[in-house]
Amino acid sequence: MEWKHAGSPVKKKFKVTQSVRKVLVTVFWDMHGVLLVDFAEHGTTVNAAAYIKTLVKLRRAIHDKRHNINVKLLHDNARPHVAAVVRQKIAEFGWEVLQHPLYSPHLAPSDFHLFGPMKKFLAGKRFATNVK
Repeated sequence: MEWKHAGSPVKKKFKVTQSVRKVLVTVFWDMHGVLLVDFAEHGTTVNAAAYIKTLVKLRRAIHDKRHNINVKLLHDNARPHVAAVVRQKIAEFGWEVLQHPLYSPHLAPSDFHLFGPMKKFLAGKRFATNVK
């Protein structure tokens, strides 16, 4: 709500449209480097089923690159991450989930070690397509 005069112009509401340029990417890494880079299909929503598919890919990547090390997963408490089916799948894999405090910032401290170098690497690059 805001105070206006009777003759004030009405604010235009912009239509929300999906961006054709943005791609959702999920990155998993450990102290030795990147384990998995997973690109979401255009138009998909991140839900428990999509996150489980990503975790299955992560499990395969860990098996291939680290030979089934003891996994401790740190992710935030977003709904897809804490869904019962996701917790069940993580338990099935035998992974431990580290506690993420409630109401904490949406970026984990480890994110800052990824975004800076990634921003530097991608600076000035243009991509014609989002296909791998």
